[in-house]
Amino acid sequence: MASSNLFFDDIRNKPEVIDPPQKEDLTDIGESVNDPSQTALKPNVTVSSSVRELLECPVCLNAMYPPIHQCSNGHTLCSGCKPRVQNRCPTCRHELGNIRCLALEKVAASLELPCKYQSFGCIGIYPYYSKLKHESQCVFRPYNCPYAGSECTVIGDIPYLVAHLKDDHKVDMHNGSTFNHRYVKSNPHEVENATWMLTVFSCFGQYFCLHFEAFQLGMAPVYIAFLRFMGDDNEAKNYSYSLEVGGGGRKMIWQGVPRSIRDSHRKVRDSFDGLIIQRNMALFFSGGDRKELKLRVTGRIWKEQ
Repeated sequence: MASSNLFFDDIRNKPEVIDPPQKEDLTDIGESVNDPSQTALKPNVTVSSSVRELLECPVCLNAMYPPIHQCSNGHTLCSGCKPRVQNRCPTCRHELGNIRCLALEKVAASLELPCKYQSFGCIGIYPYYSKLKHESQCVFRPYNCPYAGSECTVIGDIPYLVAHLKDDHKVDMHNGSTFNHRYVKSNPHEVENATWMLTVFSCFGQYFCLHFEAFQLGMAPVYIAFLRFMGDDNEAKNYSYSLEVGGGGRKMIWQGVPRSIRDSHRKVRDSFDGLIIQRNMALFFSGGDRKELKLRVTGRIWKEQ
């Protein structure tokens, strides 16, 4: 019994987007889915909790979309979970077969529901079969915490996350569009978990996150610095930034567009979208006996005209 519970737990909380039916200073660092024409306020349709429960898959607990399957006793489950339960009804253990619950599919088609991000500001009311697709792209959906030093699960809007980064993660907060940071590490041969404190910049009425860390690029240890924008990608494209690092009469310069925090820190890092410095070059820039990392990274953020 315990193993089946683990099985069901393992496949919960994995919603799938399904289209509707075819009807329609130097610092040391130790698609506009909310188009008003499409989201005009409609009479709020009150859907009883019993109807919502009928449309909830008993396995993954997500809303069900066609084809909705049922066993001979009338118990239903979603099409995504059907192949995962070895053709046995999770409620009564009878064989499932290939029976569709057309009546429940028609009930679902008649419903209109508010976006689940209503509390974040979305005022749209959507047909049941369009709601999930909208929610996957809703501009009001909350952001994940951009902090990279731990697997933080906090979500919220931008003002909430800025306060969270400052109060809970104690990140460095700076005003202004230019910066001059020094990154120090006593043993630069340690690459694992070499992540420096996140820095958040406030400028142009927006917030930007500066990341700097070490990681393995193939077999070679490298350092990477990149900027993320606290907002959506369409807004991020209005800004550019440059990073510069050097020493010993040499320098490297990177210019790019900040990535939205909709893209995870790991996704940005693993796409190499930033200033990448090989470890030997980083130690050369550090000067001295090349046994200690002392990198000075300068940069600038600007708004495109």
